[in-house]
Amino acid sequence: MASAAEQLAANMNLQAFSKATELHKRIWFTLIAMIVYRLGTFIPIPGIDPQAFAAAFSGQASGILGMFNMFSGGAVSRMAIFSLNVGPYISASIIVQLLGTIYPPWEKLRKEGGEAGRKTLNQYTRYLTVVLAIFQSFGIAMGLSASPGLVHTPGMFFVISTVVSLTGGAMFLMWMGEQITSRGIGNGISLIIFAGIVAVLPRSVWQMFSMTRTGALSTMGLVLICAIAIAVVFAIVFMERSQRRLLVQYPKRQQGNRMFGGDTSFLPLKLNTAGVIPPIFASSLLLLPATVMGFLATADLPAWAQWLPGAVGHLQHGQPLFMVLYGALIVFFCFFYTSVVFNPEDTAENLRKYGGFLPGIRPGKRTAEYLDFVLSRLTVIGAAYVTLVCLLPEALIGFYHAPFYLGGTSLLIVVSVTMDTVTQIQSHLLAHQYEGLIKKSKLRGARR
Repeated sequence: MASAAEQLAANMNLQAFSKATELHKRIWFTLIAMIVYRLGTFIPIPGIDPQAFAAAFSGQASGILGMFNMFSGGAVSRMAIFSLNVGPYISASIIVQLLGTIYPPWEKLRKEGGEAGRKTLNQYTRYLTVVLAIFQSFGIAMGLSASPGLVHTPGMFFVISTVVSLTGGAMFLMWMGEQITSRGIGNGISLIIFAGIVAVLPRSVWQMFSMTRTGALSTMGLVLICAIAIAVVFAIVFMERSQRRLLVQYPKRQQGNRMFGGDTSFLPLKLNTAGVIPPIFASSLLLLPATVMGFLATADLPAWAQWLPGAVGHLQHGQPLFMVLYGALIVFFCFFYTSVVFNPEDTAENLRKYGGFLPGIRPGKRTAEYLDFVLSRLTVIGAAYVTLVCLLPEALIGFYHAPFYLGGTSLLIVVSVTMDTVTQIQSHLLAHQYEGLIKKSKLRGARR
Protein backbone atom coordinates (compact mmCIF):
# COMPACT_ATOMS: atom_id res chain seq x y z
CA MET A 1 0.00 0.00 0.00
CA ALA A 2 1.36 3.44 -0.93
CA SER A 3 2.27 5.85 1.82
CA ALA A 4 0.54 9.20 2.28
CA ALA A 5 3.50 11.02 0.76
CA GLU A 6 3.46 8.76 -2.31
CA GLN A 7 -0.29 9.28 -2.73
CA LEU A 8 0.15 13.04 -2.57
CA ALA A 9 3.03 12.91 -5.03
CA ALA A 10 0.89 10.92 -7.45
CA ASN A 11 -1.92 13.50 -7.18
CA MET A 12 0.31 16.52 -7.90
CA ASN A 13 -0.82 18.31 -11.06
CA LEU A 14 -1.14 21.77 -12.56
CA GLN A 15 -4.17 22.49 -10.39
CA ALA A 16 -2.16 21.80 -7.24
CA PHE A 17 0.64 24.00 -8.57
CA SER A 18 -1.74 26.86 -9.35
CA LYS A 19 -2.97 26.90 -5.73
CA ALA A 20 0.53 27.00 -4.20
CA THR A 21 0.81 30.80 -3.93
CA GLU A 22 3.86 30.64 -1.64
CA LEU A 23 5.68 28.55 -4.24
CA HIS A 24 4.77 31.11 -6.92
CA LYS A 25 6.39 33.89 -4.85
CA ARG A 26 9.54 31.83 -4.40
CA ILE A 27 9.81 31.07 -8.11
CA TRP A 28 9.29 34.72 -9.08
CA PHE A 29 11.90 35.83 -6.56
CA THR A 30 14.40 33.34 -8.00
CA LEU A 31 13.70 34.43 -11.58
CA ILE A 32 14.10 38.14 -10.73
CA ALA A 33 17.38 37.40 -8.94
CA MET A 34 18.66 35.51 -12.01
CA ILE A 35 17.75 38.46 -14.24
CA VAL A 36 19.64 40.84 -11.96
CA TYR A 37 22.64 38.51 -12.08
CA ARG A 38 22.61 38.37 -15.87
CA LEU A 39 22.39 42.16 -16.12
CA GLY A 40 25.43 42.49 -13.87
CA THR A 41 27.51 40.28 -16.17
CA PHE A 42 27.23 42.97 -18.87
CA ILE A 43 28.40 45.94 -16.75
CA PRO A 44 32.18 46.37 -17.22
CA ILE A 45 34.42 47.69 -14.46
CA PRO A 46 35.32 51.41 -14.71
CA GLY A 47 38.33 52.38 -16.82
CA ILE A 48 38.61 49.19 -18.90
CA ASP A 49 38.78 49.17 -22.70
CA PRO A 50 36.23 46.45 -23.63
CA GLN A 51 37.45 45.94 -27.21
CA ALA A 52 41.11 45.66 -26.23
CA PHE A 53 40.35 43.31 -23.36
CA ALA A 54 38.15 41.09 -25.57
CA ALA A 55 41.02 40.80 -28.07
CA ALA A 56 43.46 39.93 -25.28
CA PHE A 57 41.04 37.44 -23.71
CA SER A 58 40.55 35.54 -26.97
CA GLY A 59 44.12 34.26 -26.69
CA GLN A 60 43.45 32.82 -23.22
CA ALA A 61 39.95 31.45 -23.83
CA SER A 62 41.13 27.82 -23.68
CA GLY A 63 42.85 28.20 -20.30
CA ILE A 64 41.63 28.65 -16.77
CA LEU A 65 40.17 32.06 -17.72
CA GLY A 66 37.91 30.30 -20.22
CA MET A 67 36.64 27.96 -17.51
CA PHE A 68 35.97 30.87 -15.15
CA ASN A 69 34.27 32.67 -18.02
CA MET A 70 31.99 29.66 -18.50
CA PHE A 71 31.00 29.59 -14.82
CA SER A 72 30.42 33.36 -14.79
CA GLY A 73 28.20 33.43 -17.86
CA GLY A 74 30.70 35.36 -20.00
CA ALA A 75 31.40 38.02 -17.35
CA VAL A 76 35.19 37.42 -17.45
CA SER A 77 35.37 37.97 -21.22
CA ARG A 78 33.71 41.36 -20.66
CA MET A 79 35.56 42.04 -17.37
CA ALA A 80 32.24 42.80 -15.72
CA ILE A 81 31.63 43.64 -12.08
CA PHE A 82 30.54 40.01 -11.52
CA SER A 83 33.74 38.55 -12.99
CA LEU A 84 34.74 36.94 -9.69
CA ASN A 85 31.29 35.33 -9.54
CA VAL A 86 30.84 33.16 -6.42
CA GLY A 87 34.37 31.75 -6.65
CA PRO A 88 35.65 33.51 -3.48
CA TYR A 89 32.64 32.30 -1.50
CA ILE A 90 33.08 28.69 -2.66
CA SER A 91 36.80 28.79 -1.84
CA ALA A 92 36.06 30.28 1.58
CA SER A 93 33.41 27.63 2.29
CA ILE A 94 35.82 24.83 1.44
CA ILE A 95 38.59 26.34 3.58
CA VAL A 96 36.22 26.73 6.55
CA GLN A 97 35.02 23.14 6.09
CA LEU A 98 38.62 21.89 6.06
CA LEU A 99 39.56 23.90 9.14
CA GLY A 100 36.38 22.66 10.82
CA THR A 101 37.84 19.16 10.75
CA ILE A 102 41.41 19.94 11.87
CA TYR A 103 41.24 23.20 13.89
CA PRO A 104 40.02 22.30 17.42
CA PRO A 105 38.03 25.50 18.25
CA TRP A 106 36.16 25.37 14.92
CA GLU A 107 35.73 21.62 15.22
CA LYS A 108 34.08 22.16 18.60
CA LEU A 109 31.81 24.80 17.09
CA ARG A 110 30.83 22.43 14.29
CA LYS A 111 30.12 19.46 16.55
CA GLU A 112 28.77 21.02 19.73
CA GLY A 113 27.78 24.56 18.80
CA GLY A 114 24.42 23.66 17.29
CA GLU A 115 22.63 26.41 15.38
CA ALA A 116 24.71 29.16 17.04
CA GLY A 117 27.93 27.38 16.04
CA ARG A 118 26.74 27.01 12.47
CA LYS A 119 25.93 30.73 12.26
CA THR A 120 29.37 31.59 13.66
CA LEU A 121 31.10 29.45 11.03
CA ASN A 122 28.94 31.03 8.33
CA GLN A 123 30.05 34.44 9.53
CA TYR A 124 33.70 33.34 9.35
CA THR A 125 33.01 32.17 5.79
CA ARG A 126 31.72 35.63 4.86
CA TYR A 127 34.76 37.36 6.37
CA LEU A 128 37.10 35.02 4.50
CA THR A 129 35.13 35.66 1.31
CA VAL A 130 35.86 39.37 1.62
CA VAL A 131 39.58 38.71 2.13
CA LEU A 132 39.81 36.36 -0.86
CA ALA A 133 37.78 38.70 -3.07
CA ILE A 134 40.04 41.66 -2.21
CA PHE A 135 43.15 39.59 -2.84
CA GLN A 136 41.91 38.30 -6.21
CA SER A 137 40.57 41.66 -7.39
CA PHE A 138 43.83 43.38 -6.43
CA GLY A 139 45.79 40.84 -8.49
CA ILE A 140 43.43 41.38 -11.44
CA ALA A 141 43.74 45.17 -11.14
CA MET A 142 47.55 45.05 -11.07
CA GLY A 143 47.63 42.64 -14.02
CA LEU A 144 45.32 44.87 -16.08
CA SER A 145 47.34 47.97 -15.22
CA ALA A 146 50.56 46.28 -16.33
CA SER A 147 49.08 45.28 -19.70
CA PRO A 148 49.41 48.11 -22.26
CA GLY A 149 46.23 49.21 -23.98
CA LEU A 150 43.74 47.47 -21.70
CA VAL A 151 43.14 50.39 -19.32
CA HIS A 152 42.37 53.95 -20.32
CA THR A 153 44.13 55.56 -17.34
CA PRO A 154 46.27 53.13 -15.33
CA GLY A 155 47.13 54.13 -11.79
CA MET A 156 46.14 53.86 -8.17
CA PHE A 157 42.64 55.18 -8.78
CA PHE A 158 41.98 52.41 -11.31
CA VAL A 159 43.31 49.79 -8.90
CA ILE A 160 41.09 51.03 -6.07
CA SER A 161 37.98 51.28 -8.26
CA THR A 162 38.60 47.78 -9.66
CA VAL A 163 39.05 46.27 -6.20
CA VAL A 164 35.88 47.95 -4.96
CA SER A 165 33.86 46.94 -8.05
CA LEU A 166 34.94 43.28 -8.17
CA THR A 167 34.81 42.77 -4.40
CA GLY A 168 31.41 44.46 -4.21
CA GLY A 169 30.14 42.29 -7.06
CA ALA A 170 31.34 39.10 -5.35
CA MET A 171 29.78 40.09 -2.02
CA PHE A 172 26.51 41.05 -3.73
CA LEU A 173 26.34 37.63 -5.40
CA MET A 174 27.07 35.93 -2.08
CA TRP A 175 24.23 37.88 -0.45
CA MET A 176 21.90 37.20 -3.37
CA GLY A 177 22.72 33.48 -3.26
CA GLU A 178 21.83 33.35 0.44
CA GLN A 179 18.59 35.22 -0.26
CA ILE A 180 17.65 32.76 -3.01
CA THR A 181 18.31 29.85 -0.67
CA SER A 182 16.09 31.30 2.08
CA ARG A 183 13.39 33.07 0.04
CA GLY A 184 13.53 31.35 -3.36
CA ILE A 185 13.84 27.86 -4.79
CA GLY A 186 16.97 25.73 -4.69
CA ASN A 187 20.49 26.46 -3.52
CA GLY A 188 21.28 30.06 -4.43
CA ILE A 189 25.02 29.65 -5.02
CA SER A 190 24.50 26.59 -7.22
CA LEU A 191 21.76 28.37 -9.20
CA ILE A 192 24.07 31.32 -9.91
CA ILE A 193 26.70 28.96 -11.36
CA PHE A 194 23.92 27.11 -13.21
CA ALA A 195 22.66 30.36 -14.76
CA GLY A 196 26.17 31.25 -15.93
CA ILE A 197 26.69 27.91 -17.66
CA VAL A 198 23.22 27.84 -19.25
CA ALA A 199 23.73 31.37 -20.58
CA VAL A 200 26.70 30.30 -22.74
CA LEU A 201 25.30 26.92 -23.84
CA PRO A 202 23.23 28.31 -26.78
CA ARG A 203 26.33 30.00 -28.18
CA SER A 204 28.26 26.73 -27.88
CA VAL A 205 25.53 24.79 -29.69
CA TRP A 206 25.39 27.42 -32.44
CA GLN A 207 29.18 27.25 -32.72
CA MET A 208 28.98 23.50 -33.30
CA PHE A 209 26.37 23.89 -36.04
CA SER A 210 28.49 26.61 -37.62
CA MET A 211 31.49 24.28 -37.60
CA THR A 212 29.37 21.63 -39.33
CA ARG A 213 28.23 24.11 -41.97
CA THR A 214 31.80 25.23 -42.73
CA GLY A 215 33.15 21.67 -42.79
CA ALA A 216 35.27 21.98 -39.66
CA LEU A 217 33.05 19.37 -37.99
CA SER A 218 31.54 16.42 -39.86
CA THR A 219 27.86 15.56 -39.64
CA MET A 220 28.73 12.22 -38.07
CA GLY A 221 30.82 14.03 -35.46
CA LEU A 222 27.91 16.34 -34.63
CA VAL A 223 25.54 13.36 -34.26
CA LEU A 224 28.09 11.56 -32.07
CA ILE A 225 28.53 14.61 -29.84
CA CYS A 226 24.77 14.99 -29.38
CA ALA A 227 24.31 11.27 -28.67
CA ILE A 228 27.10 11.19 -26.08
CA ALA A 229 25.78 14.39 -24.44
CA ILE A 230 22.31 12.81 -24.09
CA ALA A 231 23.81 9.58 -22.77
CA VAL A 232 25.89 11.54 -20.24
CA VAL A 233 22.79 13.38 -19.03
CA PHE A 234 20.94 10.09 -18.49
CA ALA A 235 23.96 8.64 -16.69
CA ILE A 236 24.19 11.68 -14.41
CA VAL A 237 20.48 11.47 -13.52
CA PHE A 238 20.72 7.75 -12.77
CA MET A 239 23.91 7.96 -10.70
CA GLU A 240 22.97 11.11 -8.78
CA ARG A 241 19.69 9.55 -7.70
CA SER A 242 21.35 6.28 -6.71
CA GLN A 243 22.13 5.73 -3.05
CA ARG A 244 22.97 3.00 -0.58
CA ARG A 245 20.41 3.00 2.22
CA LEU A 246 21.61 1.52 5.50
CA LEU A 247 18.90 0.28 7.84
CA VAL A 248 18.91 2.04 11.23
CA GLN A 249 16.88 0.63 14.13
CA TYR A 250 15.85 2.33 17.37
CA PRO A 251 15.15 0.19 20.45
CA LYS A 252 11.83 0.23 22.26
CA ARG A 253 11.58 1.96 25.63
CA GLN A 254 8.84 1.94 28.21
CA GLN A 255 7.46 5.05 29.90
CA GLY A 256 4.80 4.15 32.43
CA ASN A 257 2.42 1.72 30.80
CA ARG A 258 3.22 2.77 27.25
CA MET A 259 5.95 1.59 24.85
CA PHE A 260 7.80 4.11 22.70
CA GLY A 261 10.37 3.72 19.96
CA GLY A 262 11.09 0.57 18.04
CA ASP A 263 11.06 2.51 14.77
CA THR A 264 13.31 1.93 11.77
CA SER A 265 14.74 4.43 9.32
CA PHE A 266 17.40 4.58 6.65
CA LEU A 267 20.76 6.32 6.45
CA PRO A 268 21.18 7.27 2.76
CA LEU A 269 24.72 7.34 1.34
CA LYS A 270 25.11 8.86 -2.12
CA LEU A 271 27.42 7.38 -4.71
CA ASN A 272 28.85 10.82 -5.46
CA THR A 273 29.19 12.46 -2.06
CA ALA A 274 31.74 15.01 -3.30
CA GLY A 275 29.38 16.47 -5.94
CA VAL A 276 30.91 18.72 -8.61
CA ILE A 277 33.88 19.92 -6.54
CA PRO A 278 36.43 17.30 -7.84
CA PRO A 279 36.22 18.18 -11.57
CA ILE A 280 36.25 21.92 -10.79
CA PHE A 281 39.37 21.63 -8.66
CA ALA A 282 41.05 19.28 -11.13
CA SER A 283 40.36 21.61 -14.09
CA SER A 284 41.61 24.64 -12.18
CA LEU A 285 44.91 22.99 -11.24
CA LEU A 286 45.60 21.67 -14.75
CA LEU A 287 44.68 24.87 -16.61
CA LEU A 288 46.64 27.15 -14.28
CA PRO A 289 50.10 26.46 -15.86
CA ALA A 290 48.74 27.13 -19.36
CA THR A 291 47.21 30.41 -18.21
CA VAL A 292 50.42 31.58 -16.52
CA MET A 293 52.48 30.61 -19.58
CA GLY A 294 50.11 32.59 -21.79
CA PHE A 295 50.96 35.80 -19.91
CA LEU A 296 54.72 35.18 -20.11
CA ALA A 297 56.92 36.17 -23.02
CA THR A 298 58.14 32.76 -24.17
CA ALA A 299 60.90 34.31 -26.31
CA ASP A 300 62.54 35.76 -23.19
CA LEU A 301 62.71 32.45 -21.34
CA PRO A 302 66.21 31.25 -20.39
CA ALA A 303 67.76 28.32 -22.25
CA TRP A 304 67.04 25.83 -19.46
CA ALA A 305 63.32 26.73 -19.51
CA GLN A 306 62.69 26.53 -23.27
CA TRP A 307 60.97 23.16 -22.77
CA LEU A 308 58.19 24.72 -20.66
CA PRO A 309 55.94 25.96 -23.54
CA GLY A 310 55.95 22.51 -25.16
CA ALA A 311 55.20 20.75 -21.88
CA VAL A 312 52.42 23.18 -21.00
CA GLY A 313 50.95 22.71 -24.48
CA HIS A 314 50.12 19.12 -23.52
CA LEU A 315 47.99 20.43 -20.62
CA GLN A 316 45.29 21.76 -22.91
CA HIS A 317 41.74 20.44 -23.34
CA GLY A 318 41.65 17.26 -25.40
CA GLN A 319 45.35 16.40 -25.04
CA PRO A 320 46.16 12.84 -23.82
CA LEU A 321 48.35 14.04 -20.93
CA PHE A 322 45.61 16.44 -19.83
CA MET A 323 43.02 13.66 -19.80
CA VAL A 324 45.25 11.26 -17.82
CA LEU A 325 46.10 13.86 -15.18
CA TYR A 326 42.52 15.12 -15.19
CA GLY A 327 41.15 11.67 -14.41
CA ALA A 328 43.76 11.05 -11.68
CA LEU A 329 43.03 14.39 -9.99
CA ILE A 330 39.26 13.79 -10.13
CA VAL A 331 39.68 10.46 -8.35
CA PHE A 332 41.95 12.05 -5.73
CA PHE A 333 39.58 14.94 -5.02
CA CYS A 334 36.57 12.59 -4.89
CA PHE A 335 38.14 10.69 -1.99
CA PHE A 336 39.60 13.81 -0.39
CA TYR A 337 36.43 15.90 -0.42
CA THR A 338 34.25 12.96 0.63
CA SER A 339 36.43 12.56 3.72
CA VAL A 340 35.87 16.26 4.44
CA VAL A 341 32.08 16.41 4.10
CA PHE A 342 31.27 13.02 5.66
CA ASN A 343 32.85 11.92 8.93
CA PRO A 344 31.96 8.29 9.83
CA GLU A 345 32.96 8.80 13.47
CA ASP A 346 30.62 11.78 13.90
CA THR A 347 27.77 9.91 12.21
CA ALA A 348 28.31 6.84 14.39
CA GLU A 349 28.42 9.03 17.51
CA ASN A 350 25.16 10.77 16.55
CA LEU A 351 23.48 7.42 16.00
CA ARG A 352 24.67 6.19 19.39
CA LYS A 353 23.55 9.41 21.07
CA TYR A 354 19.99 9.04 19.79
CA GLY A 355 19.85 5.31 20.47
CA GLY A 356 20.06 4.16 16.87
CA PHE A 357 22.17 1.26 15.63
CA LEU A 358 22.86 -0.72 12.48
CA PRO A 359 21.59 -4.32 12.74
CA GLY A 360 24.46 -6.67 13.46
CA ILE A 361 26.97 -3.83 14.07
CA ARG A 362 28.01 -2.67 17.52
CA PRO A 363 27.44 1.04 18.21
CA GLY A 364 30.46 3.33 18.39
CA LYS A 365 33.78 2.37 16.85
CA ARG A 366 32.48 -0.69 14.98
CA THR A 367 29.72 1.38 13.37
CA ALA A 368 32.23 4.05 12.30
CA GLU A 369 34.47 1.37 10.74
CA TYR A 370 31.52 -0.14 8.89
CA LEU A 371 30.39 3.26 7.59
CA ASP A 372 33.92 4.00 6.40
CA PHE A 373 34.03 0.56 4.73
CA VAL A 374 30.76 1.16 2.85
CA LEU A 375 31.55 4.77 1.98
CA SER A 376 35.00 3.90 0.58
CA ARG A 377 33.49 1.40 -1.84
CA LEU A 378 30.72 3.77 -2.83
CA THR A 379 33.31 6.46 -3.49
CA VAL A 380 35.19 4.11 -5.82
CA ILE A 381 32.03 3.77 -7.93
CA GLY A 382 31.28 7.50 -7.67
CA ALA A 383 34.83 8.51 -8.62
CA ALA A 384 34.76 6.18 -11.64
CA TYR A 385 31.40 7.64 -12.71
CA VAL A 386 32.52 11.28 -12.38
CA THR A 387 35.80 10.54 -14.18
CA LEU A 388 34.02 8.83 -17.07
CA VAL A 389 31.44 11.63 -17.35
CA CYS A 390 34.17 14.27 -17.50
CA LEU A 391 36.58 12.39 -19.81
CA LEU A 392 34.08 11.43 -22.52
CA PRO A 393 33.41 15.08 -23.52
CA GLU A 394 37.16 15.76 -23.25
CA ALA A 395 37.77 13.05 -25.85
CA LEU A 396 35.22 14.76 -28.12
CA ILE A 397 37.00 18.07 -27.63
CA GLY A 398 40.28 16.45 -28.63
CA PHE A 399 38.97 14.58 -31.70
CA TYR A 400 36.34 16.98 -33.02
CA HIS A 401 37.44 20.30 -31.47
CA ALA A 402 34.04 20.75 -29.88
CA PRO A 403 33.52 23.77 -27.57
CA PHE A 404 34.68 22.83 -24.08
CA TYR A 405 31.61 24.57 -22.65
CA LEU A 406 29.96 21.22 -23.38
CA GLY A 407 32.40 19.43 -21.08
CA GLY A 408 31.43 16.95 -18.40
CA THR A 409 31.84 19.47 -15.59
CA SER A 410 29.25 21.85 -17.04
CA LEU A 411 26.81 19.01 -17.78
CA LEU A 412 27.28 17.61 -14.28
CA ILE A 413 26.54 20.99 -12.69
CA VAL A 414 23.53 21.74 -14.90
CA VAL A 415 21.87 18.35 -14.40
CA SER A 416 22.61 18.17 -10.65
CA VAL A 417 21.28 21.67 -9.94
CA THR A 418 18.18 21.02 -12.07
CA MET A 419 17.43 17.83 -10.15
CA ASP A 420 17.90 19.54 -6.77
CA THR A 421 15.65 22.45 -7.79
CA VAL A 422 12.90 20.15 -9.08
CA THR A 423 13.10 18.16 -5.84
CA GLN A 424 12.62 21.34 -3.80
CA ILE A 425 9.64 22.36 -5.92
CA GLN A 426 8.06 18.95 -5.31
CA SER A 427 8.76 19.30 -1.57
CA HIS A 428 6.98 22.68 -1.47
CA LEU A 429 4.02 21.21 -3.35
CA LEU A 430 3.82 18.29 -0.93
CA ALA A 431 3.98 20.67 2.04
CA HIS A 432 1.21 22.79 0.49
CA GLN A 433 -1.00 19.73 -0.02
CA TYR A 434 -0.36 18.55 3.54
CA GLU A 435 -1.43 21.98 4.82
CA GLY A 436 -4.57 21.74 2.69
CA LEU A 437 -5.43 18.32 4.12
CA ILE A 438 -4.91 19.57 7.67
CA LYS A 439 -7.18 22.56 7.07
CA LYS A 440 -9.89 20.35 5.59
CA SER A 441 -9.72 17.95 8.54
CA LYS A 442 -10.02 20.89 10.97
CA LEU A 443 -13.04 22.25 9.12
CA ARG A 444 -14.72 18.86 9.18
CA GLY A 445 -14.04 18.55 12.89
CA ALA A 446 -15.48 22.02 13.53
CA ARG A 447 -18.68 21.20 11.57
CA ARG A 448 -19.21 18.04 13.58
